[in-house]
Amino acid sequence: MKVINEKIKLNTKGNPDLLNITDELSRILKSSKLDRGSMTVFVVGSTAGITTFEYEPGLIKDVRELYEKLIPSNKHYHHDDSWGDANGFSHLRATISGSSLTVPFDGGRLLLGTWQQVVLADFDNRPRAREVIVQLIGE
Repeated sequence: MKVINEKIKLNTKGNPDLLNITDELSRILKSSKLDRGSMTVFVVGSTAGITTFEYEPGLIKDVRELYEKLIPSNKHYHHDDSWGDANGFSHLRATISGSSLTVPFDGGRLLLGTWQQVVLADFDNRPRAREVIVQLIGE
């Protein structure tokens, strides 16, 4: 069993910036030369998340609207009182999205559905430099 750690660095726009990182994850898997195992994808930071969905323009718009409906960006949150940075909504959105995702792989391929992509969701109220940690465990 081998363990390989990699990093992906991305610049985001925030609120919410939804970036398809599937191709980069596939590139990392291919370069690892591992055949089967698990890939964990973890975003560093408390105002971003990792999720999966069909990455197409209509659904991207739907996902943005869903987050705005569930956790409005123009509402006051208690967190905003703590730091004065008005990004309480960003933290809440990241909480429901989650900071990591594990994807199995076999035959050197991620076992994602035909229309399923891995997406970095940056919810912060400003552009950010993001780091995504990718850990492969396999053989």
